[in-house]
Amino acid sequence: MKLRCRAAFAAMLLACCGHALAAYPDKPISLVIPYSPGGTADALARVLAQSLEKYLGTSVIVENKAGASGIIGESYVARAKPDGYTVLYDATPLTINPLLQKLTFDPQKDLTPVALVSKMPTVMVVSGKSRFKTEEAAVTYARENPGKVTFASGGNGTLQYMAGALFNQGKKIEMLHVPFKSGGPAITATLGAQVDIMFSNISSTLPLIDAKQLRPLAITSKARHPLLPDVKTVSESGLPGFEVYEWNGVFVPDGTPSAVTQVLQNAIQKALHEPAVKERYTSLGAEVIGADGNAFRKYLDEESKKWSVVVQSASSK
Repeated sequence: MKLRCRAAFAAMLLACCGHALAAYPDKPISLVIPYSPGGTADALARVLAQSLEKYLGTSVIVENKAGASGIIGESYVARAKPDGYTVLYDATPLTINPLLQKLTFDPQKDLTPVALVSKMPTVMVVSGKSRFKTEEAAVTYARENPGKVTFASGGNGTLQYMAGALFNQGKKIEMLHVPFKSGGPAITATLGAQVDIMFSNISSTLPLIDAKQLRPLAITSKARHPLLPDVKTVSESGLPGFEVYEWNGVFVPDGTPSAVTQVLQNAIQKALHEPAVKERYTSLGAEVIGADGNAFRKYLDEESKKWSVVVQSASSK
């Protein structure tokens, strides 16, 4: 009799849990962007959020929790209740921050990858009035004049800085890093030729390139980009395998039920297949990926290893 009661209770409990998961989502979802409004990640996230509402059957509310290179927003989601209603839309700094400072959370343990949404290369640019007409000219001058060529970034640990550091190491030159408080002032300084070079994502630089205010010297993608078909890749100029991307991806707090994660993953993949979503991402220079959580985790591990080598090499000097 006791065994029958226990079995009946277990079946009832399982049915209740199954119903709870089947009902997900039954209230609005918060999509946290750990960066300021107006940036590339913010723009792409809002496109995705709007499309997700259709497939999730609920509102997806975008929340910007900016600060500390994304750490404030990342920490907020890592500590959130793991129920699928607080979701993180993040970018490359997530793999860089742990290499540069001690965090109050562990991105690898406290956040579960759901989907790699997109990748976007950076462009090596100079002012339209710069003396450097080609990448080769800039590298030759930097090699002959160590520390005289400067490169701008939005601060230590940003992808702009890491791309420059990786380029320095690969080319065996010593460009001088000039950090700014954010990417905006760094681009302004590059436009005015107060700083020689900047590695900035294609979305931020393309309008300025089209206006002839910035001159592209190279791009950090594996192959030439369709929006800049005449710009050589860094690989073509003597650094085979040189690739730097600003990736965007979605995460949930560790402990989120796999069934909930799967619902989110399925909805993201459907949204990314929408022609309007693809077109918007492509117009901003982003390549839609849509990889699942397992593939995303593998990609994150590879990114972490790459940037770890860059940080260790820079620290040893």
